[in-house]
Amino acid sequence: MALNVPAVGEALALKAFLNTTAGQDQKLDLFVLNITPAETDVAATYTAATGGGYVQKALSGVSWAYTGTSPVEASYAQQIWTFTGPLTTNPTIYGYFVTQAVSGILMYSEATTNFTPANNGDQYLLTPKITAD
Repeated sequence: MALNVPAVGEALALKAFLNTTAGQDQKLDLFVLNITPAETDVAATYTAATGGGYVQKALSGVSWAYTGTSPVEASYAQQIWTFTGPLTTNPTIYGYFVTQAVSGILMYSEATTNFTPANNGDQYLLTPKITAD
């Protein structure tokens, strides 16, 4: 017999995972290694961007919005990084990763379109989303 998680259970699972009611908030970082996220990854797998005005983003668990019933999607307000120039680590951003704010445990990651900030005012925009299906 197969496990069934009904739509209301999907929403509950996402809310618990993303700290809608209690627990840990998240930290959002951009990574600069050209890798494909994998099931065996840990936070140390990723190298966060540094330099060029880069700052880590804090995500508050209670600020996630939920839509749909099956699948349920959780989304966060668009995050914007405005750079002051090139990065001092590897120059190209390959994606993002999210960790728990206190434990530092990797929650999820995603490769995105490559972006290389070079000039003062260059911007990288990202809307964090996760879907339970």
